[in-house]
Formats: sequence, structure tokens, C-alpha cells
Amino acid sequence: MKLGSEYLWGRDLLVAPVVERAANSRRLYLPAGTWYDWWTGEKIEGKRWIERPVDLATLPLYARAGAIIPLDPVRQYTSQPVAAPTALRVSPGANGTFTLYDDDGQSLGYRDGSDTKTIWIRFRWDDAARRLTIEPDTRMKKWPGGVRVLSVEFAGSDAQRRRVEFRGEQVQMKL
Repeated sequence: MKLGSEYLWGRDLLVAPVVERAANSRRLYLPAGTWYDWWTGEKIEGKRWIERPVDLATLPLYARAGAIIPLDPVRQYTSQPVAAPTALRVSPGANGTFTLYDDDGQSLGYRDGSDTKTIWIRFRWDDAARRLTIEPDTRMKKWPGGVRVLSVEFAGSDAQRRRVEFRGEQVQMKL
């Protein structure tokens, strides 16, 4: 189904902008599958139209089951150091994968592989086992050292975020 009033951002995020003045609700179509309201964590089955309350602060946004969405701290420029961890939001209900790419934000070493600060981290969600695996991706030649701190949360869950330290070797965590 083609709709001009909403769109997928990548495979796993559905965005439904509010374009009517003074709107207090938004009618939108969720494709087949299980979806999570980004703001409330409500689990919704798709392949149907829904009506969602809106206000100026809330853009209708939905994550597909199996989505692994990284959220980095706000920065003013790409190479700005940050102290806060990268957040990962996992949407259970289906298996999912995501590969995080991060370079130094300054050099062009990513083109020929000479950038020793470039990292590739692969995330795999096994829904049946309720397990998240974090591991180096095969494209990363060498872990640049140090610790990448992640804060993992699960959509639709009241559980607290869980902190994970990734040091270039496989880590697994159970929900």
C-alpha cells in the first residue's frame, strides 16, 4: 500500500507526521506485523488503520518488532566526545539484527580501511531465546581498544535500562 502521508525510515521505523493545523489525533496505517508505539511502548498488531492522539510534542512513531534502534547522545559535531552511553532500544516479538558503524568523524580512512578507529558492532536479537548478542562485525579488522558503553532497553517493558560494556568481544544478555 502506498501512502503519501507516512513513511518508513529504514526498514523498522514508521513515521506519520502531523500535517493538519490544531490536530489532536492522527489516523495512520500500520503495515502487517507487530509494532511498538515509540513513546508509550504499547504493542500493536498491524495490517490495519489506527487512530492515535497527538499534540505538538508527539510525532506518531512506531518501531517494528525485531527492530534494534541505536540512539547516540546529542552532539554538536560528529567527532565531539560524549560521556553518556549509546542507548539501544530493542523491540521484541521477532528476530532482528542491526550493525552499528562508527568512525572518527574526521579522516577519510574508512575508504581504504586505514582508519584504525572505525568500529563495526553487530547486534542480534533472538526472540525465542530472549537473548541479545553483541559482537564485532566481520568488517572490523581490529578493535581499537577501550570500552563502548551501551544502555539497553526493551520496548513495551517496564524494566530498567541495562548497562553493557563492549570491549570488542562477544557479549550476550537475556531479557
